[in-house]
Amino acid sequence: MPMTADAKDLQEDLIRLRHELHRQPEIGLQLPRTQEKVLQALDGLPFEITLGKDTTSVTAVLRGGNPGGESDGARPAVLLRADMDGLPVQEKTGVDFTSQADGAMHACGHDLHTSMLVGAATLLAEKKHLLGGDVVLMFQPGEEGFDGASYMIREGVLDAAGTRVQAAYGMHVFSSLEPHGTFCTKPGVMLSASDGLEVTVLGAGGHGSAPHSAKDPVTVAAEMVTALQVMVTRQFNMFDPVVLSVGVLHAGTKRNVIPESARIEATIRTFSEASRQKMMDAVPRLLKGIAAAHGVEVAVDYLQEYPLTITSEDETHTAEKVITELFGERRLSRWATPLSGSEDFSRVLAEVPGTFVGLSAVAPGGDPATSPFNHSPYATFDDGVLADGAALYAELAMSRLGTLAPAS
Repeated sequence: MPMTADAKDLQEDLIRLRHELHRQPEIGLQLPRTQEKVLQALDGLPFEITLGKDTTSVTAVLRGGNPGGESDGARPAVLLRADMDGLPVQEKTGVDFTSQADGAMHACGHDLHTSMLVGAATLLAEKKHLLGGDVVLMFQPGEEGFDGASYMIREGVLDAAGTRVQAAYGMHVFSSLEPHGTFCTKPGVMLSASDGLEVTVLGAGGHGSAPHSAKDPVTVAAEMVTALQVMVTRQFNMFDPVVLSVGVLHAGTKRNVIPESARIEATIRTFSEASRQKMMDAVPRLLKGIAAAHGVEVAVDYLQEYPLTITSEDETHTAEKVITELFGERRLSRWATPLSGSEDFSRVLAEVPGTFVGLSAVAPGGDPATSPFNHSPYATFDDGVLADGAALYAELAMSRLGTLAPAS
């Protein structure tokens, strides 16, 4: 197909950009060097550029040249999104373009997403005369726990073309799960909701030899950790799963001192809004009950983070059609169950119809079952998928605008 052929011509440029981004990862909402690289890559292309006010986001609008896209003064528009931020992970991959930033790494492949969307920008600019509408490119910071999508939505990314986008597409690479080059789709719930739990148990310190004269928060916290796991198995339907993992359990300074407090932090993943709401009620009730039973105090903060990533059935089928036309049926994997990761692209999909596509960047011939998964300091992503990702981004926009544009 011409789009894939054109994308392959960009492969070396995309590899160079990806390696530059990988060497200099930035974390959070402020990514000045990353923003600068994106702007340099877009320089000379016919995009209308808007920079974020509260973040270093980049919104780029391409006006299609096909007059068939006009309808009573309103032009159809679609959105393509790439996240740009890295993670606070010390890289241990050993690749020759390894991170030069101490304690920071593109461990989730956002450097690939950014490079692929830059590639799509070039492809679409070359074909702007064929576009029956406008394309909004959403280069987003702060996906990794900073809710960057919310900032961009508040600043108007969905209406950047002058009218609300009618479809939105995002993509995410994986360093395991599927064989190299496989595109993954799922209509409906594709990714879990993500919430945070922060618990402080407040007791009374004392001597380790005389626990009866203190109020030991450590044993209470330990009971809370196990009780949370039991609650999940007893109060929630196994076919509507809940995942609760404690990542922080901290108390004390010395083995013979009973501390005053203990701290628990956990991540909670749910796959339906009903289970999410139930957890918000059940968790504090359980923890406060345990604390009361032991005569200690507890502070419970249940932090709502990212909602369910729910894809449109129609837009997912559109993406599947484009994938099979570009790359063949063998490159498509339709997931039967959601993934327990979470995404703030869910914010976009809550506002407009769209879908989210996975792409395996496992090394050719690598075993997806044993390759280190995203967020690992050993996670590696193969450059070979860059051109295909760029082609898919571009073709999704062209194809969808073709169906949105009325006949002239």
